This record gives sequence, structure tokens and C-alpha cells, in this order.
Amino acid sequence: MKKPILAITIPCYNEELCIENTVNSLFEVLDDLIKKDKIDLSSFIYLVDDGSTDKTWEIISKLHNKHARVRGLKFIRNYGNQKAHIAGLLGVRKLCCDCVVSIDADLQQDQWAIEKFIDKFMQGYDIVSGIRNSRDTDTFWKKTTAICFYKTMNLLGVKIPMNHSDFRLVSKKALDILAQYPEKEIFLRGFFNEVGLKSSIVNFDVKPREQGESKFNYMTLFALALNGITSFSIMPLRIIAAVGFLMALFAVGLGLEVIYEKVILDSTPNGWATLVILLAFFGGLQLFCMGIIGEYVGQVFKEVKARPRYIIETELI
Repeated sequence: MKKPILAITIPCYNEELCIENTVNSLFEVLDDLIKKDKIDLSSFIYLVDDGSTDKTWEIISKLHNKHARVRGLKFIRNYGNQKAHIAGLLGVRKLCCDCVVSIDADLQQDQWAIEKFIDKFMQGYDIVSGIRNSRDTDTFWKKTTAICFYKTMNLLGVKIPMNHSDFRLVSKKALDILAQYPEKEIFLRGFFNEVGLKSSIVNFDVKPREQGESKFNYMTLFALALNGITSFSIMPLRIIAAVGFLMALFAVGLGLEVIYEKVILDSTPNGWATLVILLAFFGGLQLFCMGIIGEYVGQVFKEVKARPRYIIETELI
């Protein structure tokens, strides 16, 4: 069987402290796989600079000039981690690779697990998802919110494996399908689990970050979660419709109770304090529901404008 050309894509944002060590570590992985006759000699690394403000692009350019198997792409500004992942995937598609592995620049994900990804690919799998063995390296709050996110996504009908990350292998066939999707705010974890190609998983351990610090904060993670929900499920809108119907039934029942007390019992209806509490509760609920609807309207607004996902300043191939 023909040895596959493997591309490794790495989104980078202000990673000057670690990017050179990361590339050298991945060279070791590529050399090991080539030595074992598992990948083609022309396999390469593709770095996407997501509008860094430090020396990240300078280092990438230096690595490209020194090593033929280092390619790079630079955004004109910061567009976010998901856009950088997409740019990497679509960028290597043009360079005729057979499969691509995406991995984070900090190499907290185990780079030596890439061999397992390749083994799965050679067994005929088009999508191989990396699944963390544990979240021991996360804080209690991050671990709790991550579990809530995955459980919520599954309840809403988006079947994403627990502890799934953007550490994955996809085939050229999967890349061709991705290229057909014009969505600007596509959520990759949802997309690759919904596309329907033959899929498998690889478990890996997460290592502590050795240099620099994570560029993710709770706001960016919350935005990513909202994007994932609104991109792949309309269940929240249906829940809002059901809640609205139940609220209407409750209002009718409350109205009948007031009429009964006034007309039949000839007494002033009691429970004004309760009524005030209910008004405040349902007012807050309505605003919450309007917020959810607003998120969907916002998604439609972004798509209708049809602006490019990102603008490329420079590409080194």
C-alpha cells in the first residue's frame, strides 16, 4: 500500500517561547514514522500564525528557510483558534497531502500518539479523534464546565465524545467535504462527528504546558461553546417554544383562578406577592429566551454578510 503524505497543522498565537521546540519535537515524530516506513518522505508541518504580535511569524519564517518541510501561513490579524484550524486544514488540502493531523502549539497533547492516528488511517478510517484520558491538568472550574458542555451538546443532539479535542486526523476525503461547507462559523468538533465518514478514536494523555501560557480564557471558551450549540442544534429554539406554550397555559390557569375567586367567591384574589415574584421570574425567563434567539439571529447575520473567514497576509510553501 502507498505510504501516505502526512501534514501536521499547528495554529499559533503568540507562541514565540515554544514554537521552535514544538517543530523540532514534531520533526522527531516525522523522522520516526518515516524510519518505520509508515509515512512518505514528503510529509511536512504547516504552521498558521493567527495574527501574533510577538516574534512567532519571524521564527516560522526562519524555520521555513532552514527546513523544506516547514510551511507557513500568516493571517492579517487575529481571527481565533477555530479559524486558524480551518485555514490549516484547507491550506494543506491544496498541497496534496493524504491525511492531516491538527495539534496545538504547546504540545500538551501527546505528539507520539500521532503514530496511532496513522495506524487507524491505514486501517481505513477517514476521521480519527483524539480523546483525553483525563482532565487532571485542568482546574476544578474548567473541568466542571467542560463536562457540562459535552453533556449539554449531547442532550441537544450533537453527538460529541466526552473529552474530545481538536487533536485529530482527517483524510483527504474529509478535507474535500469540509471545503464544500461555506459556513463562516463552522464548529469543527461538531462537523467531523456529524459528517458521517468512517471514524475511530485514539486516547492520549495531556502533559503540563512547559513554556508560555494558554491563550484560551473562560470568555473565549464560552464563545466557542455557544458557537458549537448554535451551529449544530436548533433544540434550544424548540425548548423556548415549549416553554412559551407552558407559560401560556399557566397564564390561562391563573386567569381562571382569579375569575373564580372574584365572581364565584366574591372576594378579592389573594397572592399579590406571589404574582410579583412570578412576573419577575417570567420576565427574566423571557429575556433569557430572547438572548438565545439573539444568538441564532447573530449567527444568521454573520453568514448572510458572506465575509471571508479570514484574510491571509503571507503564505510560505
